[in-house]
Amino acid sequence: MIAIIRRSCIDGVLNAPPSKSQTHRFYIAAMLSTGESVIERPSKCSDTKVTLDAIKRMGCTVTTEKSTVRISSDGMPKPPEDIINCHGSGTTLRILTAVSSLAPGMTILTGNRSLKRRPMYPLLNALKKLGVVCYSAPNEKPPIAVIGGTIKAGYVEIGGDLSSQYVSGLLFTLAKVNGKSNIRLTTPLVSKPYVDMTIDVLRMCNVDVYVSEDYRLFELNGPANFKPFRCIVEGDYSSATMFIVAAAITGGKVRINNLRRDSLQADKAIIDVVKAVGCQVEIGNDYVVVKGVLDALEPFEFDATDSPDLVPPLAVLASSCRGISTIRGVSRLRFKESDRVEALTSQLSKMGVKIEACDDCMRIYGSSKIKGAIINPYGDHRIAMACSIM
Repeated sequence: MIAIIRRSCIDGVLNAPPSKSQTHRFYIAAMLSTGESVIERPSKCSDTKVTLDAIKRMGCTVTTEKSTVRISSDGMPKPPEDIINCHGSGTTLRILTAVSSLAPGMTILTGNRSLKRRPMYPLLNALKKLGVVCYSAPNEKPPIAVIGGTIKAGYVEIGGDLSSQYVSGLLFTLAKVNGKSNIRLTTPLVSKPYVDMTIDVLRMCNVDVYVSEDYRLFELNGPANFKPFRCIVEGDYSSATMFIVAAAITGGKVRINNLRRDSLQADKAIIDVVKAVGCQVEIGNDYVVVKGVLDALEPFEFDATDSPDLVPPLAVLASSCRGISTIRGVSRLRFKESDRVEALTSQLSKMGVKIEACDDCMRIYGSSKIKGAIINPYGDHRIAMACSIM
């Protein structure tokens, strides 16, 4: 597909689409709950559709109404008859790789070319230490085969610096296993808000989770009896970010509804950044208003360790700031749908922006001479969206 985009100023009101991250977790929690759970306003994006299809294959009965999904389960996943294709959804792959160890039989998970680049060794190694038999391609990447039904409670160590999805998968899984389990992180946790979201969903289902103050130790006593639930998915800060940045760099004004002030979402951090660069921001209980300042934005520094998905729009924001902005904690972006560090550096340079990238840092030199260009998003939706608002 080819899209031609011309310079404009964003101004208006919109409703944030439902949170993808929260929808994934509600679907998986519903599969682990005994009874019927009702999820209102779920995300209908391709990634969450993959998770919904997967839990159907793993034994859930799913009824979809206009803006509601009802999920009935006996509380334990079943081995699917067919291979689960996660397409491009890393959340589906990583959490369900762990959860499938509860299903007595073989579960095979695969994905598209991008997903087959994602490292799985830390999670597979942790599962093996808990008694699970699992196999993968020679490079410890998908496709993955899990022989479930043999997982035992116990102590397991895993690095926290590559993906928080490993931790979320183990939390969902070990909550259903008989006995006390401890997850010890050997390195500091990245994307902590996503683990907070998982724990929030578990506690909503009446599952007790202990977390140490430094987020290096997690304790569960299973098997937990997951309580079925009814919930409303909140609006997605990640999706709203592109509109917020577009308003900031064009001097426009945007009001975005369905964004909760008390949200646990990692990408809520965008609000602090646009305040810091000089935008006017109003925050209500369920909305955000951002008014940009044309040609007068200040440079900023940001640590993306907990919010890696913010890097593409923040690189665009930095391109319009008066000076040098620094984004740290970017090394994991090389293992997303594309190498996002390389993609941003190469594509924004076509538009007249100078970027210096090292292992874990990007320095972006703001420019008043941004120009149009033909962009290659490398099949990555976040690169496409970020470049579209330049």
